[in-house]
Amino acid sequence: MKYVALLRAVNVGGRNRVPMADLIAIATDLGLSHPTTLLQSGNLVFGCDGADTASLEQSLEESIDSRLGLKVDVVVLTPAELREAMEANPFLVEAQADPSHVVLVFTKSEFDVRNCDDLQAAIKGAERVAGYRRCLYAHYPDGIGDSKLTIAVIESKLKTRATGRNWTTVAKVAAIVGLPDSSG
Repeated sequence: MKYVALLRAVNVGGRNRVPMADLIAIATDLGLSHPTTLLQSGNLVFGCDGADTASLEQSLEESIDSRLGLKVDVVVLTPAELREAMEANPFLVEAQADPSHVVLVFTKSEFDVRNCDDLQAAIKGAERVAGYRRCLYAHYPDGIGDSKLTIAVIESKLKTRATGRNWTTVAKVAAIVGLPDSSG
């Protein structure tokens, strides 16, 4: 079975450097089959039989810490979970029009969707959010760079660790695991 691993906050602004060749080596040493990376932002696709996502997350986190000396959160998804998250995107029209401004924030654990109301109320800009299971959807109509809706703010309101990918990246990862085009 294929899995998707998303590393939190790697290779951003020169911090938490994780060369993708090292990530592939770590995955290979863990016995994960056919590891493939996408971009430099910590997107890993691999095969594995008979493992649950929580144990895969833990193994990858421990190996990254051991080999690279970095404490990095990893979110692992099955293709079915990724597909479900993509299909539940309430900002699909916006994603089709401007995919870099729609972000899917995948969380380490399910969160209380009611916390999304608190998060929306705390937003001072034009951003909109919605939640579903282990995914928060965020639309940044004015761009992400200057937005106050950061991962730190999202994590504090949802009470779980998380990592985000824009719609373009999510669609590319989905294609690698063989999901049909969900971009529209």
